[in-house]
Amino acid sequence: MNTFTQRRRPGRIAAAVLTAALALSLAACGGAGDDKKPAAESSKAGAAESPGFPRTITHDKGTTEIKAKPKRVVALDNSLVEAVVALDAPLVGGIGSYRDQKGFPPYLGDAVKETKDVGPLDNPNLEAIAALKPDLIVSATVRHADFYDRLSQIAPTVFVKTTGPIWKENVTFLGQALGQEDKASAKLTAYQTRAKKIGDAINAKGGGANGKPTFSVVRFVDGPTRIYLPKTFSGIILNDMGLTRPENQRDEVKFNIEISEEQIQQADADHIFMTSFSGGEERKKKFLANPLWQRLNAVQKNQVHEVDDAIWMTSVSLQGADVVLDDLAKAFQVDPAK
Repeated sequence: MNTFTQRRRPGRIAAAVLTAALALSLAACGGAGDDKKPAAESSKAGAAESPGFPRTITHDKGTTEIKAKPKRVVALDNSLVEAVVALDAPLVGGIGSYRDQKGFPPYLGDAVKETKDVGPLDNPNLEAIAALKPDLIVSATVRHADFYDRLSQIAPTVFVKTTGPIWKENVTFLGQALGQEDKASAKLTAYQTRAKKIGDAINAKGGGANGKPTFSVVRFVDGPTRIYLPKTFSGIILNDMGLTRPENQRDEVKFNIEISEEQIQQADADHIFMTSFSGGEERKKKFLANPLWQRLNAVQKNQVHEVDDAIWMTSVSLQGADVVLDDLAKAFQVDPAK
């Protein structure tokens, strides 16, 4: 087997206390210095420093006015954290710890050196968020629908619907909210161009029944093993590369196929890329020891590649996509097109 690993990368009293804390934090946000200039003068100064602002953003929870280009952003989903960083916006707070990950991904480097972790993901710390005095909060309805009203009391807040299958659309959306439209467009174009170049080089090597190799993505978890389909993060990248999926893995509606050991054959392709999430190691051992696994085309050709679950499954970002492209270029020994 050819394997390699890439980078990692309330009760009433409590509610009353939280409301009071937020009120104090919000009052502190104004600061004594705010009354040094008339409101109209301050507004004019902000507009002069922020061409294109104020602007009203329509998002998944309604509309929100953003008065000036954001200078203190809080992002409450890991993929949105990475999108804000990719757009070079000042991220003062974000979700760093989630699932098995502790802290922000190392590949974000100094961009998150001063960023405060306001997690956990399922219950972000509203007092910590308010203390950061953000001028924009971004999150997703799928994550924090119940928090929207409270977040909106802290700062202008915009929500995307979800994160996985619309990750590229979210980059474009955040470009609008952050006043970084051109950068969002340029970053997405660069990703698409690189993906196609690497995909073309892989397809040019041939292989497979129709001259092009097929690709399967398998994830071992503590439960049914999953085959990831085109509408997933990794599936979208393979599609952007122009790479072919096995016929049984081309469903454009479903997220994944769950299989038992008796259904191992459904995972077959010319190449299998596999990951393991927390609790999935034992499941992986059983699958790999099963005689049905040994009969797979990819196994017999020694074309099973083990990759980083945190990148291929949970990063859901331009940065993560670049690492996936690195993995694929390395596996096929083609130009990484950097």
